[in-house]
Amino acid sequence: MLFRQAIQGGHIYGEADEIGWGVTRDPIDIHDFHATLLHLIGRGHEDHTFRFRCRDYRLTGVDNRVIPG
Repeated sequence: MLFRQAIQGGHIYGEADEIGWGVTRDPIDIHDFHATLLHLIGRGHEDHTFRFRCRDYRLTGVDNRVIPG
């Protein structure tokens, strides 16, 4: 399985406050998370584009990025 080899179990990215209510370091958007998952399984996040009402939409949104590391 390619997906198991790409992601380490128990990896922590960022930091939350002491009660877990808010992000204090390295916040990410859910679209960035999805773009990173698609990148790790070998699919480009820019490749998933669909047309709706004469406008192109991406599966992960327009302003997204792959999370480094």
